Amino acid sequence: MQEGSGYGRWVAGKRSKWITLLVWIIIAVVLGVVWPAVGDRETNNAQDLSDSKPSVQAAAVAQKEFPGGEGVPALIVWRQAGGLTDEQIKNIQALTERLDQDPVEQQQSVVPLYQLPPEALKGQLSEDGSTLVMPLFFNQEADSSQLKEGIEALEQKTKDIFGSDPFDVAIDDASALSARVTGPVGISIDASGLFTSADVSLLIATVVLVLVLLLLIYRSPVLAIIPIIAVGFAYMVTSPILGFMADQGWITVDAQSISIMTVLLFGAGTDYCLFMISRFRQTLYHEPDKKKALFQAITGSSGAIAMSGFTVVAALLVLLFAEYGAYHRFAVPFSLSIFIMFIASLTLVPALLAIFGRGSFYPFVPRTHDMEVERAKKKGKPAPAPRKIKESWIGRTVVTKPWTVLAITLVLLGGLAAFSSQIKFTYDLLSSFPENVASREGFKVIGEQFSEGELAPAKVIIDTEGSQTDLKQRLESLDYVSKVGEAQQGAENANITAYDVEFNLNPYSMEAMQHIPDLRATAEQVLKDAGITSVDSHVWIDGQTAEQYDIEVTGERDASIIIPVVIGMITLLLLLYLRSVVATAYLIATVVLSYFSALGLGWLIIHYGLGADAIQGAIPLYSFVFLVALGEDYNIFMISSIWQKRKTMPLRQAIKEGVGETGSVITSAGLILAGTFAVLATLPIQVLVQFGIITAAGVLLDTFLVRPFMVPAITTLLGKWAFWPGKYVPVAEKAKEKQKQSM
Repeated sequence: MQEGSGYGRWVAGKRSKWITLLVWIIIAVVLGVVWPAVGDRETNNAQDLSDSKPSVQAAAVAQKEFPGGEGVPALIVWRQAGGLTDEQIKNIQALTERLDQDPVEQQQSVVPLYQLPPEALKGQLSEDGSTLVMPLFFNQEADSSQLKEGIEALEQKTKDIFGSDPFDVAIDDASALSARVTGPVGISIDASGLFTSADVSLLIATVVLVLVLLLLIYRSPVLAIIPIIAVGFAYMVTSPILGFMADQGWITVDAQSISIMTVLLFGAGTDYCLFMISRFRQTLYHEPDKKKALFQAITGSSGAIAMSGFTVVAALLVLLFAEYGAYHRFAVPFSLSIFIMFIASLTLVPALLAIFGRGSFYPFVPRTHDMEVERAKKKGKPAPAPRKIKESWIGRTVVTKPWTVLAITLVLLGGLAAFSSQIKFTYDLLSSFPENVASREGFKVIGEQFSEGELAPAKVIIDTEGSQTDLKQRLESLDYVSKVGEAQQGAENANITAYDVEFNLNPYSMEAMQHIPDLRATAEQVLKDAGITSVDSHVWIDGQTAEQYDIEVTGERDASIIIPVVIGMITLLLLLYLRSVVATAYLIATVVLSYFSALGLGWLIIHYGLGADAIQGAIPLYSFVFLVALGEDYNIFMISSIWQKRKTMPLRQAIKEGVGETGSVITSAGLILAGTFAVLATLPIQVLVQFGIITAAGVLLDTFLVRPFMVPAITTLLGKWAFWPGKYVPVAEKAKEKQKQSM
């Protein structure tokens, strides 16, 4: 039996290749019919924080004790340059009366402005009389699609009363009344809409990009289609499995995770396909029998592909340790999609290659020299010269000047990594929206005409146990507070008192978030002064700012656990695969260095190139998991080639040939993976733009600096110590050993 023919014959033999294809078709069709697609089971309002978090507990207390203020607020911002007219104010009052008598979908309450005298209502206008903010409250349990239905019904009622649609009027139109929906409801609707609209455009853009890059790099239409077919089947199998799991309540999926999963499948999935295809192509230049060539390719690449796949799956599964919901929700969709994809690359791709044979590479079909001579003879052309394998200048450089190569790459990567310390972060989802999105436009008007703090006040709640306190005065004395509302008494516990606190700065900013501990400390000190013990269990702070602060704290906790576990898990897998402590250590170190370099390069692009003041706080952890796992893929593929070759040739020669042999496929794979992540930068959502830029930058650094230069240079300098504690026996000694055994 030929080497590799056992596994190869199972998936890509004369008959089994058709069976393999048929099995994938049956699985994809049956699952697609029986189970729902993952997109049909999206939940975009899932809770990100657990019930143990202070802001969640505060929200529960607020809902119980202050039911009049419960519900998710939508802030309707009315604006008329030059001042709202009496008729417009009457229409707004009429609208609140209509909403009070005939609520829209999921509406809980509306402030009854129609009950106020016109003069009293005018007192709530901005200083120049141009703007009015009308609160409308919706059910806490409503999802973004239900909220959207409610707002659409509101817009229809507005049209009926006003005779026109202020929601369609440009915000800077001085000649007409404009209206915008902002606040938590507006932000939720816009976030969902942006992610949903991104799904289709992202899928189309990713498929087109992968096809174009494959055609440009390999110039073969058949070859370009094979990875797309494999990824397509992987997606058709993954989607219903995830849909079923979501249907059973085992997992929660949202639009953001589906968007990134699509990119991951096409980027990483195409890479795995190319690892197999490139090995097949190389073998066809030496092996006339396409079956034997394919079996050899399967044997030569399957180990590295499986190892790479397991590494990524393991790293992504570590996200299950996260407390923050958005991180936790990524774990299963991402790891399952990669698991199914690398199975497809080890089964479906070989079957497709067996079906198309050498025609997979048409019109540039790889043939042996004898086949080329025979072909030329039939066409009456002179025999071609034997194909020469071009020596890689990179491989030659890293083995002849390893110190120079290492020094240059360290300076470049280290210099970029230094910029990562300058990164500023934000947890403000609103700043991630395009400037022309309704909720952001409405927020801007509130900030200009009133105080930004009005958009999301913090509710400071205390249990006084019947004691008198001066909390209102203490809160008003804080320099970051613009206004403190009157005391509100608890509905069920009269000792519970709450104050609405408006910041004099953007309540979604990092600066406002950092004041949450100070607000808590102020309230606790007031209770201590009143002689109350156990003050930490007598203070709650509700609101968006408090929630964002908890998100930051939870994210830092998750990073402190996930990053070491990911590194530890990948280290263990590399040790098992390479059986070398030294090689594992420098492979991990180089990928971690390239991660910080990617952050630094990404910050240069995002901050200095695109003008962003900060990046979303979740991005570093997302990028770490992807870059460390995916970056290690390329190292594994290249180092496995070196490890195989050193068995039959001197180490330096093995490094030179290993770098040259894997160079083109890893370069093309890196360009495709970076390109798919870069597609995210074309979307209107800054969090995806920033994630796409940083991840694409990291992949390119791995592809063009770490893998071809730094890793082989380190391997060259270490020599036999790269294999420690495994033994490295030079080829000459192996020959002597064989000679002794034969005597």
